[in-house]
Formats: sequence, C-alpha cells, structure tokens
Amino acid sequence: MKVLDTISFQKDLLSWYDYEKRDLPWRKENDPYRIWVSEIMLQQTKVAAVIPYFYNFMEKFPTLLDLAEAEEDEVLKAWEGLGYYSRARNLHAAVKEVRDQYGGIVPDTEKEIKSLKGVGPYTAGAILSIAYNVPAPAVDGNVMRVLSRIFTIYDDIGKDTTRKKFEQIVRDTIAEERASDFNQAMMELGALICTPTSPACLLCPVASHCAAREEGVQEMLPVKAKKKAARSVFLKAIVLKNTQGEYLVERRPDTGLLAKFWQFPFLETEKDGEFAAFLQQWGIDLEQVEYKEHIRQAFTHLVWEIDVYTVEVNHLTPAENQQVLTPSLLKELVFPVSHQKIVEKIEEEY
Repeated sequence: MKVLDTISFQKDLLSWYDYEKRDLPWRKENDPYRIWVSEIMLQQTKVAAVIPYFYNFMEKFPTLLDLAEAEEDEVLKAWEGLGYYSRARNLHAAVKEVRDQYGGIVPDTEKEIKSLKGVGPYTAGAILSIAYNVPAPAVDGNVMRVLSRIFTIYDDIGKDTTRKKFEQIVRDTIAEERASDFNQAMMELGALICTPTSPACLLCPVASHCAAREEGVQEMLPVKAKKKAARSVFLKAIVLKNTQGEYLVERRPDTGLLAKFWQFPFLETEKDGEFAAFLQQWGIDLEQVEYKEHIRQAFTHLVWEIDVYTVEVNHLTPAENQQVLTPSLLKELVFPVSHQKIVEKIEEEY
C-alpha cells in the first residue's frame, strides 16, 4: 500500500475544501442535532433531493426535543418521499433515547453515540467529527472511493472488513485539529471530483498523492461485488370511490416492509381470475373496473409493478384496518411513493 505524506495530503485537501466547499444548510452551524438529521437523510439520497426535505423537517422539528415529542405519523409524513423509512423511525427512536438518557444533549463519545438506535459507524463518526471536532472516522461510499484510489486498495468495499480498514486509514490520516473539515473535505472530494465514473483527476487537489492515477487504474476502483438483481412483484391495485367522492384506504401491518403506511387495496397477482375473486369482497365484477395506469416502485431488494384500476360504488364499509376518506384527508396520511402518485392523481383524473 502506498506510503502517504500525511501532512502534505492534509494541506492540499483542506486548502481545496476551504475554497470549494458547497454552501449547504446543515453547514451553517455545528448543531449536532441538525448534522445528525442531515446525515440520516443523506444516506442513499442525493444532496439536491435532501435540501428541501431538510428545510421542511427543521421547520417542523427545530430541536431534538421537538422531534422526540412528535408522533410517529407526523415524523413519517415529514419524511414522505425520501424513502428508506426505517431511517426516520430509527432517528425518532434515537432522539427519544437522547432525551431520556442524556438530557437532550447528543453524546460526544463513540461508545455512547454508537449505542443509539440506527447510529452506525459512519453516522457516529460524522456527528462526532463535524459537530464536536472529534477525530473519528466517517467512512461513507465517497470516502471509500477516494481512499481506494489514493492507496490502490482492491478489497471489496461491500465487506465490513474493508470498511474497518478504511476507518483505520482515516484515523491515521485525519487532521486532528480540523477533524470536522477533514471528514467533510473527503466526502466533498468524492462527491464532486473523485466520482464513480470519469473522475476529474486534472482538477483533483490531491492528484499528486494518488497511486491509482499514477498507475492509470482509477476507473477500476473501487471494487464492489455486484448485487443480486431485485425481484419483480406484480400487483393489481383498486381505487374504490363512493358516490360521495370518498376513497377506501387501508393501513399496512405494524411490522415488515413499509410498516403502518397507508395504501389502496391491492393483490399480488398477474392473473385476472385471482383479481376478480379479490374484488368480490366489495361486490364488484372485473368488468366494472377501469384500468388507469401502471406504476413502478423500486426498493433495494424488490420492485413493485402495479397495475392501477378504479371503480365507483354506491357505498363503502371499511374494515378494522381501513378508512373511507375525502381526497383532502388522504393527503394527511403517509403512503408509499407508488400510492402517493395515486393520491396526487385522484383529483386530476380518478
């Protein structure tokens, strides 16, 4: 592995960051709560998409205690559209832990902060370094990509052992007096310059330190094993409307995928015969329903392929886990992205 001139590397990286860093809302102050929220939102989500959600979330829950006291449905509604909702649930649970165990003050040690629900090594390091300037590693995908190229490391970045290897490199390399800026600079470098494809090596402030550039192998790194292809699930959804202009929706189970979210009734099937039997619970025949559109929603491990049908009936009687609501009330509930699209189109087309 390449031997790095650490002092020179720190100087080149931080000088570039001081001049080029983006003006992002969570960089306005070193509030650990705001930094925590931003880091959770940024997991698997692009910065441009996060910014409006961050502003909205901070407006609704300006302090950690505000979030801790909020109802889960209120938190999920503010998160609606960001996806990966377990992040929001874990964050909500963790701020309650901070309220109850630490007097509302986000812990400033690795042991304590890692004990909080949903706070992994990266999030812990990001909060500690950015908010408290603790020289803790914050190794995300951007940082692993940068380091794999700087040191020509061919280990699979999907493995936990590789992440730990990179964490140790950061511990050995971090500018301790500017830990906050160093970690953010590494992330910024990966996001703006040392990109997954076509890295801008001619613009890179640490190009002279990069072994991959010297060897011409930057496009080959990092190494990551291919993920298993997502499984497609074929669904038929029914949008049931009564003559009063109200719609039937149901709540998903308390556990599992999209727990407690609301949805329009649907059935996992490609067969019209099975869908016809499904419709009979409302006394509807297949010939009565109208096909409206196909909606696709991708998750990490599966893809929903949904055919959406509509029908109008005289009366709707909700079951225990269902409600019959006006379009305005539907907008107050939390739906999966695919069903949000249905809600958005109800007034326009359905």
